[in-house]
Amino acid sequence: MQKPSSAASAAAPQPAAPPVPVATLDALLVHLVAHWHDFEVEHSEQGLHGRLCDLHRFNFLLWHEEDIARSPAVSDGRIARVKRAIDRYNQARNDAIEKVDDWLVADLAARGVAASPDAPAATETPGAALDRLSILELRRYHMREQVERRDAVAEHREKAAGRLVILDQQRDHLVTALDRLLGEIYAGERPLRVFRQMKMYNDPTLNPHLYRAKQLGAAA
Repeated sequence: MQKPSSAASAAAPQPAAPPVPVATLDALLVHLVAHWHDFEVEHSEQGLHGRLCDLHRFNFLLWHEEDIARSPAVSDGRIARVKRAIDRYNQARNDAIEKVDDWLVADLAARGVAASPDAPAATETPGAALDRLSILELRRYHMREQVERRDAVAEHREKAAGRLVILDQQRDHLVTALDRLLGEIYAGERPLRVFRQMKMYNDPTLNPHLYRAKQLGAAA
């Protein structure tokens, strides 16, 4: 049997284990959702955990600003401030998704893992999937609150309980799918290509309402 050439051997992907099981990351998300409802929305994690905590923090802040934005009891001025906060947090959230993927790309490079050029990419990056998992854990926490509401009628609590069952199933499916995706990426079977959002609305050089307002101000 002919031995593979040294060039072919060098080009072959080097399988590696993902840095951490997704269930471990999910447990961190679950802990932080509960913790942040009682303490400051901050963390001291580093590495991949730190990038994920940053992403989760922005989703947490977004979730609660969105609740306020839909309240009929707040003033128009408060709504305007909330909407601007939502805009900032959403931009930070999208940046945080990319930073999760950037960390994974750097880790793959450090381990020498590289998929072949013709390997099929997934339609969703791990960062995007972890973003969905973060939001799902926020939804599960708040749905559980509805199940346990003492001021709600039994029908409301039962409906929330049925929804919580579905959310639990979706969480389990997402954790399993993400574990598989990371396994394939670290085995060199799929590439990890960071999806750059290229958001335009916050960029004063790309949003026409922003750069036109600036031009009008300069001309005044």
